[in-house]
Amino acid sequence: MNVSTRQLRAFVSAADHQNFTRAAAEIGLSQPAFSALIKSLEEELGAQLFVRNTRNIELSPFGKLFESFARRSLNETITALQHLQDYAAGRIGTVQVAALPSVAASWLPPVFRQFRAQYPGVTTVLRDGMSQNCVELLAAGEIDFAIATVDRHAAKLERQLLWQDQLHLVCPPDHPLARQRKRVTLEQIARYPIINFVSHSSVRQHVDAAFGPHTLNTVLEVEHLATASAMVESGVGLTIVPSLTLYQFRRPSLAILPIEDNSFKREVFILTRKNKLLSLPARAMRDMVIAHVAGLQRET
Repeated sequence: MNVSTRQLRAFVSAADHQNFTRAAAEIGLSQPAFSALIKSLEEELGAQLFVRNTRNIELSPFGKLFESFARRSLNETITALQHLQDYAAGRIGTVQVAALPSVAASWLPPVFRQFRAQYPGVTTVLRDGMSQNCVELLAAGEIDFAIATVDRHAAKLERQLLWQDQLHLVCPPDHPLARQRKRVTLEQIARYPIINFVSHSSVRQHVDAAFGPHTLNTVLEVEHLATASAMVESGVGLTIVPSLTLYQFRRPSLAILPIEDNSFKREVFILTRKNKLLSLPARAMRDMVIAHVAGLQRET
């Protein structure tokens, strides 16, 4: 059986109006074309749908049985098509993003606020975590794009550089290094106890690469910025962090110091899968992130 949506729409209109002329006008057909459409439906079903008289029509016994099916099928089709149109237009759907915690806490709040205002019907999901986890989620197809510092699975990913992050030393304000007027050196930092980050974190990997031959006196390893901040405040040691994380350390009880000759920079990328077309809302959010970061760079 091959019943079209056009035939169902014509049938339901005729059942509502009980008149072919008025039903034909409602769906934009001439009366002969409308009658031919109903006739083709009856031929497809093998039964008469309407009993005709000189002025009006009424449903046949078979037509009454067919009516509930026709209305249900037509409503389901219209609803499904509207849902698909809304998705294609970006009015509904889901955007899933993975990002470093420092990025999630600094860049993304204003971006998400802007996105929610423009796409109120779209659900957003943010997975904040270690850079390696963000990249693995993207490579597995579980998210739309990632903001991370590493490019593992590079063969499967497109990357765009967003930011180059410099390293800073954080110490108590009465520390000897905080009292000197010139920038601190790598050699000076290596003389003091350091609160470092766990080895699988992108911050730790970049700190190790930046210090190269200078061996750090690591007295404690932590995973979270807030923990490192509290430990520095308590005098356990100093810590080294990239500029994107400095929001966690800006308080009177801490001093943030630039590092001399710190040419090493942590690169932050926006990553997508190669040959993977993003939905309209996902593309919009990605573009908002890029525009927001570009604005921050102009301000610095």
